[in-house]
Amino acid sequence: MPEQTIIIGHKEFQVACQPGEEGFLLAAAEMLDTEARTLLDQIGRVPAERMLLMSGLMLADRTAGVEDKLQAAEVELASLREEISRLHARPMPEPRQIEVPVVPQDLTDALTELAARAEAVADDLEQRP
Repeated sequence: MPEQTIIIGHKEFQVACQPGEEGFLLAAAEMLDTEARTLLDQIGRVPAERMLLMSGLMLADRTAGVEDKLQAAEVELASLREEISRLHARPMPEPRQIEVPVVPQDLTDALTELAARAEAVADDLEQRP
């Protein structure tokens, strides 16, 4: 088992870990060290055992908060998945018939005749001196 030297709260510790787990150990030690330094900045000198206990409790509290948020997010995700499934399973709405007004043919004819008369008047006016 490889041994790693980790530093938590300005104190060195020798810790063994499984081969290939060194990165995880160092990341966890860094998190614990961050909490320990916060504790030391607030309280000052603390015995190593107490520093480790308090730092571990602070991390556990933070982890519990994250787990609560994760659980709430999982519940919301499950609800959204159910809603998506329900929407996919629902039948497509029936197409609606849309009625478009039709201009009566006699009105179209009347407007065409009126336009032709207006053009004739315009031509007549242009030809006058």
